[in-house]
Amino acid sequence: MAPKKIIIDTDPGIDDILAILLALSAKPEELEVLLISLTFGNIEVRSCLRNVVSMFHILEREMQWRREKGLPEGFGALRKSPPIVAVGAEDPLEDQKMLADYFHGVDGLGGIHASHPHLTPEETWEHLFDPSADPEEVEPVRTGAGSSPSFIPSKRQAHEEILRILGENDPDTITLVAVGPLTNLAKAAAADAETFLRVKEVVVMGGAINEPGNVTPGAEFNAYADAFAAARVYALTSPSPKSTLPTGTSLPDYPANLSKQLTLRIFPLDITHRHGIKRGQFRQTVAPLLEKGSPLAEWVSAFMTHSFKTVEELHTGNEGDESELSLHDPVCVWYAMTAEDEKWKPSKSSPEDIRIETTGQWTRGLCVVDRRNRHRIEGDEESASDHGLWLSSRAGNRVWRMDASPAENNKFGEILLEKLFT
Repeated sequence: MAPKKIIIDTDPGIDDILAILLALSAKPEELEVLLISLTFGNIEVRSCLRNVVSMFHILEREMQWRREKGLPEGFGALRKSPPIVAVGAEDPLEDQKMLADYFHGVDGLGGIHASHPHLTPEETWEHLFDPSADPEEVEPVRTGAGSSPSFIPSKRQAHEEILRILGENDPDTITLVAVGPLTNLAKAAAADAETFLRVKEVVVMGGAINEPGNVTPGAEFNAYADAFAAARVYALTSPSPKSTLPTGTSLPDYPANLSKQLTLRIFPLDITHRHGIKRGQFRQTVAPLLEKGSPLAEWVSAFMTHSFKTVEELHTGNEGDESELSLHDPVCVWYAMTAEDEKWKPSKSSPEDIRIETTGQWTRGLCVVDRRNRHRIEGDEESASDHGLWLSSRAGNRVWRMDASPAENNKFGEILLEKLFT
């Protein structure tokens, strides 16, 4: 059986890096990471790029260390097929930019580039992403002593690279895992909606339905950071995208007659908060590897120490070995790896008409759900009793909201640690 193909659109970020590591740790027959496309979000997009390149640098050192110790190298998906890396959106479509450096640190990894400079490669690779150069000239990059390239830099914008890869692969063969603001996806869909709809499904970490938000009382960060982009991507799930498409953006409307609806599967805070890793659990796995000199253990431990400390400062009663970090983004990658597991379940009401608020003073990024017990209405015209076409059978979004997984609470933390370190 051919490996599953995925694109990861991301803003690394601490849990983003854990998500990418999880994907690259897969066996080569399980998964192929075609593209890592970068967006602003947790931090500025150029800092996201430095974090990803640093990750590849560490992985090369880790695999060399494992070879020298007579251990299995791991990270088979990476060794078989180095992914393309492309830089994308620097700003949201319309909103004022907000970053999450208050949690992730100014550099996105808890200040690791200043505190552990020996773990950061020299920035001699930046010119490889220069868009003014010929986009066809690509050079596989080795960031360490390994004999194989770690990644392939792209000079194209991330949304252009997404469309190129979707266009060159068979329809319904690529899952796009989006764990940051959806700006790159919105740009790709606006540029060529039909090519974008060749994707098998889009898996999104974003939103909050019955849980409080994490940046406002109602909004989760990714949905808040570019609410217009999220609303535009969600609109592609509708039988009539114009019924939920936000106005006021510089991007064009979608064509009137699209060939299909987007399959969009969201992982809101409601489910991701049930997948965490505790400080004691992490230390128990990593401490022996630190003593033996594992580069990956040293690198991950450095930014996870920052994460657990920040969690303690933000949340009361979350202290010591019980301090717990939610694994928001890795859950989405894990779904892409194991989607056939019957224990993955959407909400009983899925697909749901979930819309993203774009213009509210206090509600930007809010997931709006119709909780009224009302009869459906045939047709696609507004009526006095249905402003916004919430009851129409021919309008509104159709979003799959994931509600259960094969391993919740600290069980997923164990799975992640095993994949990365053993």
